[in-house]
Amino acid sequence: MKILHVITGLDVGGAETMLYRLCSGMNPNRFESRVVSLIPPGPVGEQLSGAGIEVDSLDMRRGVPSPAGLFKLVRLIRSWRPDLIQTWLYHADLAGLMAAKLAFPLGGGPKVAWNIRCSYMALEEYRRLTGLTLRACAALSGLPDLILTNSHDAKRFHQELGYHPKRFEVVHNGFDIDRFKPDPAAREEVRRELSVDSDSLIIGQVARFDPMKDHQTMIRAAAAVQSDRETVFVFAGRGMDHDNLDLATWLAESGLDPARVRLLGERADVPRLMAAMDIHVSSSLGESFPGAVGEAMACGVPNVVTDVGDAALLAGETGVTVPPGDPAALATALSRLAALEPGALRTMGQAARLRIAERFSLSAMVECYERIYAA
Repeated sequence: MKILHVITGLDVGGAETMLYRLCSGMNPNRFESRVVSLIPPGPVGEQLSGAGIEVDSLDMRRGVPSPAGLFKLVRLIRSWRPDLIQTWLYHADLAGLMAAKLAFPLGGGPKVAWNIRCSYMALEEYRRLTGLTLRACAALSGLPDLILTNSHDAKRFHQELGYHPKRFEVVHNGFDIDRFKPDPAAREEVRRELSVDSDSLIIGQVARFDPMKDHQTMIRAAAAVQSDRETVFVFAGRGMDHDNLDLATWLAESGLDPARVRLLGERADVPRLMAAMDIHVSSSLGESFPGAVGEAMACGVPNVVTDVGDAALLAGETGVTVPPGDPAALATALSRLAALEPGALRTMGQAARLRIAERFSLSAMVECYERIYAA
């Protein structure tokens, strides 16, 4: 079965990472995957190519509609003739559907499946084109053969927006417990690199700089955390660096001691970083099924998560859930975990890893996609 995956871009992100894990994990004797990025591909494109998966680019500019790019996709669909076009994220959903209809206007073309990866969007924080694209997708949502999403909350949210698909399936993210795992050696190495003592508490957050990640609430909470142990806050993700003026302003306003903050930017060694953490935080205003939370759990790190999307379902009793946008509640939860003995935190982390292995493994996710595609 030939599957053409169409995605907005291939920078490091949750959807992009899951696309890579899916394509590299599927049975190559049954499924042939090819990936098209609307904009020039980033690091995940290199990972896909390294795994032997063909990657094409429509060379569009972010936020700029391109008829030339659309017709490039039409030509690719006609020449490669996939059995299924699987799109990822709103802009690719719309482009993939349009290209499929243009490639085979009389019918007989490939089936089309959309893949929704969020359960809430504050549209005022994004470009006007994003809102128009989302509304167009809602209006056209009866045309794809299938819509997939990674959380029950995302399904509910999009139904409320007017999505009315022929078929709606939920497939939770899966996590690679062989790659994301407790690593005592990496823990010590990373702490030396960051000039953090081995007995200090590291509270970390892995998330790109984006309005939905609500780093401002996280920073305000960090400044209010109470702990008897020396506590260091580690931030990693695209845009989480010293060149970010918004971030610098929030840190200065919070009163958080700069000596207790590490801004690492985008990193390729996230499993190492997570293995060095004692607590991981997701402070998002909106998520669907947060990948960083599951990765931290697989590394044996307990989480504090905001009650958005299916984050609480993912963390279960192995973490703590707080309301979104509430620095005081987040600080209280972090202080509560920070007060635990190191052994108690490790026990929580072990339970978190077991939960991932039993309920949210990568192999289970891949098998679910394969069953849906084959049907």
